[in-house]
Amino acid sequence: MTAITMALSIFGVMLVLMAIRIPIAVAMFGAGTAGYLMQTGWGAYSNFLNTQAFARFASYDLSVIPLFILMGHFATQGGISKSLFQFAASVMGGFKGGLAMAAVLASAAFGAICGSSVATAATITGVALPEMKRHGYSGRLSTGTLAAGGTLGILIPPSVPLVIYAILAEQNIAKLFAAAMVPGIIAMCGYMIAIAIYVRVVPGQAPEVDAHREKMSLNDMMGIVPIAVIFMLVFGGIYGGYFTPTEGAGVGAASTFVAALLKREITWPKFKECFYATAESSAMIFLIFIGADVMNSSLALTQVPNQLAAVVASWGLSPLMVVTAILLFYVVLGAVMDELSMILLTIPIFFPMIMGLDFGMPKESVAIWFGIMVLMTVGFGMLAPPVGLNVYVVNTMAKDVPISESYKGVMPFLISDTIRTTLLLFFPGIALWLIQYVA
Repeated sequence: MTAITMALSIFGVMLVLMAIRIPIAVAMFGAGTAGYLMQTGWGAYSNFLNTQAFARFASYDLSVIPLFILMGHFATQGGISKSLFQFAASVMGGFKGGLAMAAVLASAAFGAICGSSVATAATITGVALPEMKRHGYSGRLSTGTLAAGGTLGILIPPSVPLVIYAILAEQNIAKLFAAAMVPGIIAMCGYMIAIAIYVRVVPGQAPEVDAHREKMSLNDMMGIVPIAVIFMLVFGGIYGGYFTPTEGAGVGAASTFVAALLKREITWPKFKECFYATAESSAMIFLIFIGADVMNSSLALTQVPNQLAAVVASWGLSPLMVVTAILLFYVVLGAVMDELSMILLTIPIFFPMIMGLDFGMPKESVAIWFGIMVLMTVGFGMLAPPVGLNVYVVNTMAKDVPISESYKGVMPFLISDTIRTTLLLFFPGIALWLIQYVA
């Protein structure tokens, strides 16, 4: 069997296992194991698995993942999301489509203490969807907005996928967080502009502005204070040099727990649920880690990734064309895989290829910029049909809305995503200018 046949067979087995609903981690592990055994035998494979598992899970940097996840669960169970939406609704209530814009604003704020796209979408949907229905928003606009708003959970730091990219690419987590900040804000503003245009172009999707709406109260303003304090404490401490990103995640989880206690909405069952859910999510991520490691090592033995890089280099394509092709591949891959699996499976293959190209920038800048581009593209995959995990999550909670309507609802946001990604592709400085202030 030739190397290319072996590589295609490994990848094909993985896709078949995924198609029959085998968990992604198991599918990657199984396909990778079969390929590794066929190339080296049991002795080499067992030795690799023993050393690789310890090397991967003994990494101190990985502890940042469960801490940020725990931080998000404390925020969810502590009722912070409800206060966020109430504040955002009072701010945006004077605009047509204001509640939809408020949902985007609340998603962005919640994403600043969550780090998960699906968790952000589910949490804000639980709070905002009933209000949007009560005020006469269409199911299409409501579900599309909430699904798109959920992607801000990974675009605005802290971002679990960005942490994983930093570990795989051996980059500074704090610098990647800084680089993601401006694109995340651009994404939020782009979504709000998309809503403003959509409700004017397509009639009947949102009610007219209520002239007798409730004005912002002191309680609404106080509701945003915990988020602001936690964000300033965590990221101010990280960028001020007081603690590392991992220590910042610990401080963030502890401070979010205190904020939840002060709101008096977290009970003992909810407290336990935070840790159970964190353990479940972390175990899933770490299983995907080891599955992707086995899969990537099996592919590396075939030498196909190196041959692919050489072939691409021989084509004489411009670096931007190579990046564009990779991003389009991520869009296609997003139809069958979640963002973590995509990053874990592909970064070990694509990252060396990108670092070998000349973009006219320092290598660290290229690595950080490419990470932001990948992050935005996998966010695109969370919305795009035929899967769009965020769309499924939100549509499941909106039982009276056909999923076809939800897919129509995300189209304006996919256009916004395309414009933003193109802008960042040709103007990397938009993402890179903040990292100069990070030590």
